[in-house]
Amino acid sequence: YVTAMIGGQLFGLPISRVQDVFMPERVTRVPLSSREIAGVLNLRGRIVTVVDMRARLGLPKAEDGKVPMAVGVDLRGESYGLLIDQIGEVLRLSEDGKEENPVNLDPRMAKLAGGVHRLDGQLMVVLDVDRVLELAPEMMAA
Repeated sequence: YVTAMIGGQLFGLPISRVQDVFMPERVTRVPLSSREIAGVLNLRGRIVTVVDMRARLGLPKAEDGKVPMAVGVDLRGESYGLLIDQIGEVLRLSEDGKEENPVNLDPRMAKLAGGVHRLDGQLMVVLDVDRVLELAPEMMAA
């Protein structure tokens, strides 16, 4: 898993789904797009739709002034950048150690999660990239 912090919570993305990690520059807002779509950018000649993961998870905007990072993922030939607060490390974890979503997991996180791993007193929520990118058709127009 590639780990990432979003709003103080540790998340993991399956490494097989991560294309790259980059600093998003010159994100162009798309008129009439949902608040979950931060905009689009050109990354090495590819147009990438940038998804604001804080908005996607129902979290407030970051107020610390830090520049967000982005994790590049693909879905059905389309490129996306998931805006995160901070990239972490790469962890190799056994699938046997993955647990179902806890019943008390915030529903906004639970709908995007594919389970959790318990790590040294911290819960890592495994993001289901397909669910994260299940945006309404009008949002996909971005």
